[in-house]
Amino acid sequence: MAAEASPAPYADLGGENTGPVYTQSKGDTLAVRGYDVVSYFTGDGVPVEGSQEFTVRYEGYDYRFASKDNADAFVAEPAKYAPAYGGYCAWAIGANDALAPGDPNVYKIVDDKLYLNFSEDVATKWNADIPGFIASADVNYPTHAPDEHFQD
Repeated sequence: MAAEASPAPYADLGGENTGPVYTQSKGDTLAVRGYDVVSYFTGDGVPVEGSQEFTVRYEGYDYRFASKDNADAFVAEPAKYAPAYGGYCAWAIGANDALAPGDPNVYKIVDDKLYLNFSEDVATKWNADIPGFIASADVNYPTHAPDEHFQD
């Protein structure tokens, strides 16, 4: 019996990623562990898991949304909602030029941009100098190849 094919995405925005995007395993295409990145910016700002029904493919990765409205908001402005550094840990890239998984439940929005960190302990370190770590990460992140993965 053949494997069941994944349903077509709700929308495919095309494009190619310009830097690595965190997925749980190399070769996976599910970004942000399936969390709805628009949910960080709406309502009470608590992240919620997205639905496969509202999957938007962006730069080769699948972003899931909890509702059609959230998917439509992402389609209209994907760069606004996609997490900084492809969802990798903001502190690790800024402090060590390293790729470490970003936890969708450990986040901060700074200047209307979503940043994820590895853990609460790491977020405490990041909070000590957010502008400095962002400045360093903005320089470090583009040096990583788009197909690089933390498991490399």
